Amino acid sequence: MEKKPYYITTAIAYTSGKPHIGNTYEIVLTDAIARYRRAQGYDVFFQTGTDEHGQKIEEKAKEQGVTPKEFVDGVAQTVRKTFDMMNTSYDYFIRTTDEAHEKQVQKIFRKLYEQGDIYKSTYEGMYCTPCESFWTESQLVDGCCPDCGRPVKKAKEEAYFFRMQKYADRLMKHIEEHPEFIQPESRKNEMINNFLKPGLQDLCVSRTSFSWGIPVDFDPKHVIYVWIDALTNYITSLGYDADGNHGENFKKYWPADVHIIGKDILRFHTIYWPIMLMALDVPLPKQVFGHPWLLVGDGKMSKSKGNAIYADDLVHYFGVDAVRYFVLHEMPFAQDGTITWDLVVERVNSDLANILGNLVSRTISMSNKYFGGLVSNPGVKAEVDDELIALALDTPKRVEKKMNELRVGDAIDEIFTLLRRTNKYIDETTPWILGKDEGQKDRLATVLYHLLESIRFAAVLLESYMPQTSKKILDAIGTNQRTLESLSSFGNLETGGSVVKKMEILFARIDAEEFMKQLEADKEKEAQAEQAKKEPNAEAKETITIEDFAKVELKVGTVIGCEKHPKADRLLIEQIDLGTETRQIVSGIAKFYSPEEMIGKKVVVVTNLKPAKLRGVESQGMILCAATDNDEDLALATIAKDLPNGTIVR
Repeated sequence: MEKKPYYITTAIAYTSGKPHIGNTYEIVLTDAIARYRRAQGYDVFFQTGTDEHGQKIEEKAKEQGVTPKEFVDGVAQTVRKTFDMMNTSYDYFIRTTDEAHEKQVQKIFRKLYEQGDIYKSTYEGMYCTPCESFWTESQLVDGCCPDCGRPVKKAKEEAYFFRMQKYADRLMKHIEEHPEFIQPESRKNEMINNFLKPGLQDLCVSRTSFSWGIPVDFDPKHVIYVWIDALTNYITSLGYDADGNHGENFKKYWPADVHIIGKDILRFHTIYWPIMLMALDVPLPKQVFGHPWLLVGDGKMSKSKGNAIYADDLVHYFGVDAVRYFVLHEMPFAQDGTITWDLVVERVNSDLANILGNLVSRTISMSNKYFGGLVSNPGVKAEVDDELIALALDTPKRVEKKMNELRVGDAIDEIFTLLRRTNKYIDETTPWILGKDEGQKDRLATVLYHLLESIRFAAVLLESYMPQTSKKILDAIGTNQRTLESLSSFGNLETGGSVVKKMEILFARIDAEEFMKQLEADKEKEAQAEQAKKEPNAEAKETITIEDFAKVELKVGTVIGCEKHPKADRLLIEQIDLGTETRQIVSGIAKFYSPEEMIGKKVVVVTNLKPAKLRGVESQGMILCAATDNDEDLALATIAKDLPNGTIVR
């Protein structure tokens, strides 16, 4: 029997920098759904990738002194490395700089232009560079971008526009006739009431103010804007051809079963994207799921705020499956979730070490202690067994229901309900007491069989969410019964020669206080390493010209305020009077100077150094110091004469 195709995608990651755990959550969520559909027997095509064009990329590349392509090559490699580290099973990784994609984007743009859906005009409005979006004055919030809250600037340029309103009624009808199209429900109402009902403005789909993009082939001073470039990745990757010569994958997998995206880009995927597809006469995706954000405490995670948590750091401390479990379980269906270091520790201890790990460890230990690991099922049942068996048989159905609704965290809850019930079953049957009575040997064997079989049910179901842990458990209990179909009846765990193996602890308990101390120590060490890169050292440097030296601006300043950094024992935060302004500077000198000693000192400040954040506090320059090679001794470079603040040092 031929498998039914199932096409699922993430949004493609913007290559402006390393993805934090909030960005990484999306690929893990999508992976869990893809793995579950494969387990159900679907022919799954799971796609992710990177969005690599735009003004922001062009500017970042310029700052780093590399070409835009060199810049995105590096970031795309980091993104892919992160996704691979999280054990995600994507089938295709698209980059919008792929030649095949760029060619199709040009053909799509030309087709839409030739059929009258795109026209040339002039755009004048407020532009947000980070979001790469134009806004009218009325759309701004407190004069800033309504999406990201950053400042906007006036911009005017010639551009091509897409006739959005032409397809608005047709889109509204589709949404009304397909209530499952936009999920969660609250997101659907937002799109209708905030965008469709007030009337759609024509969409700017080309730019001339930067060059890093796909050129319009019939008007090369224009580059194709992000909407057509990025959104069409979902079909170009499958072999869509604007001329109609579509590849086999497009014929097989399109329309997509679901686009998994962040709630902040829902408008692009439920209004712009469907309208483009209508104009191309291509079926719409079956569903768009706008997942909530993963917040740090109660704030949005961002590198600029200095509060970003990264997947590789979490994996370093907790392991891949613990991180997967946390982000999948802790994210609600429709509301934002929260991640903090101490909350992850709490979940590892309460759920993974206690409920799951302890159950598996106790059961395997008892199997080896009482029966040398041999599995048997004499069938000596009691009334207490029926409740466990009934719940085990019902759990796959409950998980399926939640997964069909994309309620992944709730699906995991169903599995842990079974694990809790299995732990309770140990307390009810008291196998350690049965083990003391030779006449209860068959009853003890039956109890252990029920425990192992219940664990097998949970482990098979956990494969979608914690694949490594699932395999470890199933390997340990010595079973080949690992499919969802094997959960249709209770008692498929093999007997008569099947052996339970001793295994390492799945998840060790973490001392929360010791962990936080270690985390702070590691952060401090990292900050010191970063600071060391910025501070002078005694190593010989290549010779420079007077012109090179002239690039460094040095001024005399007086320290008028100083305090210890709240998150780093090695750092001081100084306020320095430079005559015409006061600068905040963070220095790694707390080992040698107290805040009180710093007040009043006349120091030399590098004033044209690019600002940097040290442990979350901005430093607007650098004070000069002399230090020994091993940093065992250090002294400020001070000014002996009372020169005015702001005096140039040369």
